[in-house]
Amino acid sequence: MRTAGDAVNDACREKGAMALVTNKKIGVLMGGLSSERAVSLASGGAMLKALKDKGYSAVGIDVGRDIAERLTAEGIGLAVNGLHGKYGEDGAIQGLLELLGVPYTGSGILASAMGMDKIISKTVFQAYGLHVGPYAVVPRGDATAAAAAMAEFGLPLVVKPSAEGSSVGVSVVRREDQFAPALELAFRYDPEILIEKHIAGMEVQVGVLGERALGAIEIVPKDDFYSYDAKYKEGGSEHFFPARIPETVYRATLDAGLAAHRALGCSGYSRVDFIIDRNGVPFILEVNTLPGMTATSLLPDIARGVGIAFPDLVEEIVRLAVMKNG
Repeated sequence: MRTAGDAVNDACREKGAMALVTNKKIGVLMGGLSSERAVSLASGGAMLKALKDKGYSAVGIDVGRDIAERLTAEGIGLAVNGLHGKYGEDGAIQGLLELLGVPYTGSGILASAMGMDKIISKTVFQAYGLHVGPYAVVPRGDATAAAAAMAEFGLPLVVKPSAEGSSVGVSVVRREDQFAPALELAFRYDPEILIEKHIAGMEVQVGVLGERALGAIEIVPKDDFYSYDAKYKEGGSEHFFPARIPETVYRATLDAGLAAHRALGCSGYSRVDFIIDRNGVPFILEVNTLPGMTATSLLPDIARGVGIAFPDLVEEIVRLAVMKNG
């Protein structure tokens, strides 16, 4: 049976080993101003190396508030967006690039903004009939709403900022004395936070490339949950590809991942995170419109699992951006 990876590999062969997707100078945007700066530097560095190894004219750009001037001075014709978190994943840099007339990889302004805002994205997912676990939105200072959420959902529960990634500011609350510190941590990042009912089950993430769900990978964190350390520290988690779930559940999860990608209007690529509960129901957590591209990241893992090497994955992301922008 042919896979999504076969289609990508065929496209690479058809264009020839030496042909480039674009002759424009590529700027790989990385670093930035968010709490995920360190991860972005790793993602951007990996993508920059992949492009250079394939013969592209590419430079790394550590994004600061002078980014417009830097792009102009470098003569960048296409931006590979390796940013994560605020200003990079939330539509901000996308809007600037469009004003400058610089094509870029990944999703556009609206999809990026909705994907970054967990409150908005959950509303969209529910409207499209995807399974969303019970949750409450709590503004800063509203102790009554926080207490009501705990009373309704019971323990354990999950407390998280509404617009952060890489599990920054996320806590799993298993005891009452952990609740107040979890709220304090989440409110450091956003004025509105989410309190979610904890769903016991398996963490599974779907990689989407173009208009294809490539596959689903299972995550077994060594930590209490898939925390920042579990994601980025060597040995912080085990990955199993394909996910060890029944075929019918696997297919349903792939379908849900692609549906979520489309519901937000994403383009290029994404990673969609789920908890598969004990009944085999895939509950969506979020869509990552700019998933990690480090050595331990999941989208590259999924791509390798279907036969797409990392440099080919990066080149395909560039090709999709070129196609989108004519």
